[in-house]
Amino acid sequence: MSQRRRPLAVLSLGVLVSWSASPGAEPRAVTPLSTESSNAFWSHWGDGRAEMNGYRLVQPRYGAPRTGSAVYIFVTEDFSDSLRVKADPGKHPASDVYPVMKLNAVRQFQTGIYDYKIMTSSFARVASGWPVAKVSLSIQEWCGHVYHQILPRAGRVDGVYHSYFDGEADGEDRLQEPEGGVYEDVVPILARGWGSTYLQPGESRKVAYLPSLLRARLEHKKLAWGQATISRSAATSSVKVPAGSFAVTVWTVAGDGGLTSTYQIEAAAPYRLVRWSTSAGEEGSLLGSTRLAYWKLNGAGGEKYLAEMGLKPASMLK
Repeated sequence: MSQRRRPLAVLSLGVLVSWSASPGAEPRAVTPLSTESSNAFWSHWGDGRAEMNGYRLVQPRYGAPRTGSAVYIFVTEDFSDSLRVKADPGKHPASDVYPVMKLNAVRQFQTGIYDYKIMTSSFARVASGWPVAKVSLSIQEWCGHVYHQILPRAGRVDGVYHSYFDGEADGEDRLQEPEGGVYEDVVPILARGWGSTYLQPGESRKVAYLPSLLRARLEHKKLAWGQATISRSAATSSVKVPAGSFAVTVWTVAGDGGLTSTYQIEAAAPYRLVRWSTSAGEEGSLLGSTRLAYWKLNGAGGEKYLAEMGLKPASMLK
């Protein structure tokens, strides 16, 4: 999984280009983090551990609010640009590999007799603006399952999806990627920033905005760019969640479709996502947080660490 590492030495050159561009397409320039931001980021994230946050979840579905839980896992990885997967050590040339911040957002909630299990994996390059390398979504519930993946490359967003819904069984996305476009799935990474500030306090910006893959699937809408205004509060405020009281910076995303999303980000490092909510009734409130090499804790007894995230082990059928 994640390994202790420093950013590639080539980052000191100031501007990089994206590798593995589509034939005939010009690669997009990538601006590395400043030296100060890079040092601050890797002093925290270079130890090979993942940050795991448990949330109390309210998820609207079928016209009613559904209660459940969510786990947001943030971890750095080396990423293969050609294969768009985690790069195992020694299997790829250095020119094909760069570090990413991965966010695995896992949700589980009940809808009457059956439950939903949802996971979105978002990969953002460790660089200024956190360029998106990949986003994938899987949904499992008693009626069927869905998979959707998008790959931004050189000014394009190519995707593929498979679903059990009539009219959505198999399809592709072929979108242009607007300069400066923001992906909803990566907002929790972008807003945290880790010293690479997307917005100054009190600043706002109107951008092209791509709804989350989950939102597109639940609303049965073809993925398409819209517009949104992203704002950052001028001052910090206080919020109380099950994990305690936090000083936070509030980020607001007002979309042209009428949906407003709010992200309350811890004001001090490591800038955790403390709470999020939407005008449609979705809400996540922090239950607990820990940093662990969780992939090593898959043996009997490892479930005890769930308590650090405010979670309990899944019920065991007997």
